Amino acid sequence: MIRRKNADWQLSNELVTPKRAFLNRRQIMQGMAVAGVTSLAGCGQGEALARQAPTDGQLSARSTGYAVADDLTPYEAVTGYNNFYEFGLGKGDPARYASAMTTSPWSIEVSGLTDIPRNYALEELVDFDALEERIYRLRCVEAWSMVIPWIGVPLGPIIDRLAPSGDARYVQFETYLNRSEMRGVRFPVLDWPYVEGLRLDEARNDLAFLAVGLYGEVLPNQNGAPIRLVVPWKYGYKSIKSISKIRFTAEQPDTSWNLSAPNEYGFYSNVNPNRAHPRWSQETERVIGGGLLERRQTDMFNGYEDQVAALYDGMDLIENH
Repeated sequence: MIRRKNADWQLSNELVTPKRAFLNRRQIMQGMAVAGVTSLAGCGQGEALARQAPTDGQLSARSTGYAVADDLTPYEAVTGYNNFYEFGLGKGDPARYASAMTTSPWSIEVSGLTDIPRNYALEELVDFDALEERIYRLRCVEAWSMVIPWIGVPLGPIIDRLAPSGDARYVQFETYLNRSEMRGVRFPVLDWPYVEGLRLDEARNDLAFLAVGLYGEVLPNQNGAPIRLVVPWKYGYKSIKSISKIRFTAEQPDTSWNLSAPNEYGFYSNVNPNRAHPRWSQETERVIGGGLLERRQTDMFNGYEDQVAALYDGMDLIENH
């Protein structure tokens, strides 16, 4: 069965399956009394952090208008069907093995063309008292899709607070690498550590998001704990997990899949039904959590064309895939 989605993706939360089908929102909102977090503006002055980021349990978040009409993907599918090659090539490997990864304490090294390079504790970059819930429909490069209620913060304001210099045009992200914890890196599937990148105007688009949770709970390890990138019009192409480094550059940075398979993954890869992947069609997608044969038409930019098409004005998106 093919289901066609209304192109107007930004809807009220009343039109989607409520999160309380999986979690009790009242408990979520009451479950964590939190103190204020030190702001990044003063983080170079050595103030003590108010608290560490939670490593499990529930998260309070502000509901937003970011939603879609599709039903939410079941929690078990979202947390049990993943790509995280550091823990294995199978879709179930991350859920089986990612518990070995240490996620607390967590720091992110910021370097390159920035006025304030150094290591930042996660709590310095993410205000856990001001989290948002955003429900995105996400189509993976492998032609399957999910609808996930993410918890986190917009990427753009964090980019701006990290003060990239005027020469910076790109931002590169790097995944945490620990060979004793990540059984998958024993195999040369990629040149580890995993790296990904965006042009700064892409990173500053309001849809780009750093997630620290889903379904009202702290992000599970297999989904990229404690912090991961969500770019809904590039999902599966630009979905780096467990971010440990952020680097600002003037030149286009390397990305792992482009280095590994440049004919399949370009720097500007977007969800694009008009460009056939060398190994499968991009025209339709399988709905994870739906019927075994349930497929739907793939929307350009995953349905977010009105919000992001201007980023690529004048570009050939078949050549610049």
